[in-house]
Amino acid sequence: MITLSAQLRDRLAQPLKIGQFEVKSRVLQAPLSGVTDLVFRRLVRRFAPDSMMYTEMVNATGLHYVKELPKIMEVDDNERPISIQLFDCRPDFLAEAAQMAVEEGADTIDINMGCPVNKITKNGGGSSLLRQPEVAEAIVRAVVESVKVPVTVKTRIGWNDNEINILDFARRMEAAGAQMITVHGRTRAQGYNGPAKWEWIARVKEILSIPVIANGDIFSVEAAVNCLEFTGADGVMCSRGTMGYPFLVGEIDHFLKTGEKKPAPSPIARLQCAREHLWMLYEYKGDRGVRQARKHMTWYSKGFPNAAELRGKLSVIENVHQGMEYIDAAIAELMALGEANLTTDAEPMEPVLV
Repeated sequence: MITLSAQLRDRLAQPLKIGQFEVKSRVLQAPLSGVTDLVFRRLVRRFAPDSMMYTEMVNATGLHYVKELPKIMEVDDNERPISIQLFDCRPDFLAEAAQMAVEEGADTIDINMGCPVNKITKNGGGSSLLRQPEVAEAIVRAVVESVKVPVTVKTRIGWNDNEINILDFARRMEAAGAQMITVHGRTRAQGYNGPAKWEWIARVKEILSIPVIANGDIFSVEAAVNCLEFTGADGVMCSRGTMGYPFLVGEIDHFLKTGEKKPAPSPIARLQCAREHLWMLYEYKGDRGVRQARKHMTWYSKGFPNAAELRGKLSVIENVHQGMEYIDAAIAELMALGEANLTTDAEPMEPVLV
């Protein structure tokens, strides 16, 4: 049984203040490339109405040359609070992109300084900025000067175990005008492997006056509470734990606000959510949405009898109706078994970020 200490409960009772902007939740949905599109955010929002959502990261260079907003930048007026995340290494391009993001409706601008993917870092973006703190400072200053909404930063603790420079880096971001920093407790070299080093998040919290959000290994309510207690952070950001499980942000938020843990959704409820997710992606993006849905469908398919078989089928669906047919058949099979007879899948699948 998890409990919320009185000290933590009191500390988290107030809204999260990002500059002059207030968010009524201390639990945030991370930006995830290829995942957190408008459809996914709507599902997370259903269970976490007060939480900050983030778009997939947007390339500022692409915006500069194309001058047309990509679909991943589209936001819904009904999904606030919403932040648009940008990445690049050019302060002027990022300032220009930030203005476009505000016009689109962003409540805050988040700058990605943590993505470990080679195609991002080799061009000077993402976590490569940890090795270029002067450039990172210039970026934050330029964006802060270009928009009136709060500017935030998401980063990692360092490039590798020999180059953990998050303390100096975080100080620089605050001095440059960042109003909040999210720290993923891994180095760039770690990628998503090994445990997150929450101790570094705690050290960042000790030295900054702006809000510090903890990220890394938040896969459950228990993990979120343990992380908040350990780090003293002002909130948590959920990443891979929401892939195939859009309920997580709401579950954590509910517990932090009430001290009560929501019952986990049944396998049938998860598959019903998967069904809706598939259909919404089809309506929003057509056949391209169905292709993108394959990975989502496999993430939903775990933790119940014959889940592995269903994953295999859903990973290669050719059209929306085929996917709906497979999911409906799985739901019918589970209903026939009855909830009391359901057992955990023999090989639970760990989500993999793609």
